[in-house]
Amino acid sequence: MTENKIKFAVVGCGHIGKRHAEMIIGNSEAELVALCDAAPKENLGIEKYDVPFFNSLEEFLKSGIKVDVVNICTPNGLHSDQASLALDYNLHVVVEKPIGLSKAKCEKVIYKALRNHKQVFAVMQNRYSPPSVWIKDLIEKKVLGEIFMVQLNCYWNRDERYYKKGGWKGTQDLDGGTLFTQFSHFIDIMYWLFGDITNIQGKFKDFIHQNSTDFEDSGFVSFDFIEGGMGCLNYSTAVATQNLESSITIIGEKGSVKIGGQYMNEVEVCNIDGYEMPELPAANPPNDYGPYKGSAANHHYIIENVVDTLRGRTTATTNALEGLKVVEIIERIYELRDKSCLLYTSDAADE
Repeated sequence: MTENKIKFAVVGCGHIGKRHAEMIIGNSEAELVALCDAAPKENLGIEKYDVPFFNSLEEFLKSGIKVDVVNICTPNGLHSDQASLALDYNLHVVVEKPIGLSKAKCEKVIYKALRNHKQVFAVMQNRYSPPSVWIKDLIEKKVLGEIFMVQLNCYWNRDERYYKKGGWKGTQDLDGGTLFTQFSHFIDIMYWLFGDITNIQGKFKDFIHQNSTDFEDSGFVSFDFIEGGMGCLNYSTAVATQNLESSITIIGEKGSVKIGGQYMNEVEVCNIDGYEMPELPAANPPNDYGPYKGSAANHHYIIENVVDTLRGRTTATTNALEGLKVVEIIERIYELRDKSCLLYTSDAADE
């Protein structure tokens, strides 16, 4: 007798929500049982999914439809509250990045998960890219020796094609900021490889998004790694026309590595004493949203990991504590940004 399929409901039917639905349908041990979105069903392009539709998570949860996992693919500012609500109903949760827009909100989600003995899976699909898997193994085996310097560059295009009038993107309460929405995947990779940071310094600027977002579009951030070495994060969404690069350069005692390309999907440099670079599997293409592109299309790995974890075959690739840590790092950077903005405003007022 075959096991019953693990039943999923997807909340939020935008680009990412539809991708989750596709990956669930494509997994032989998973079943899509419902879709939820605040928008009218006829406006969402979800006719192909023959499952019940609800206009809110609350409405779905009260429906009595049997479900095991709720996948939250809504605007960032809704993630933590909706995850908490699903946990109140004793359901497992998959949360698109970030889990919340503050450490406190993430802690609330984790507390409920622990209390109710439920899993929270934080979606950080870039960990599955072949260069990420390779460099993780390299760092864990200390092939590079002592780590001296790490540079993370994230230069993307996000213009009026992305920030639509009246939408949630670009708003402080629902988007949260460039580091939360565009670049948290890469901060996650950095934390995954090298651990926590301290002695943060930064400089921030809004070059072209004064009329479309509530926050900066660019920044230089420097820091020390608690486990040794120093690093920097240089980022922008003010790049003209198209995404430029997402890269990480690592300078170590025994050599140097750079993983680059537009989406940190290509090993550009591997110069390590006595080491021969293996041939890696091809990376998946980026998620294609028409006028702009996002991170790697690795969401099928997320659904596989959820199924395998709930079947007892493995553990969560990105657990809720790691998801919280990425949020906490971004929150600390933004506290520095907000403080520098206040100082700048105060100085200007004194003139």
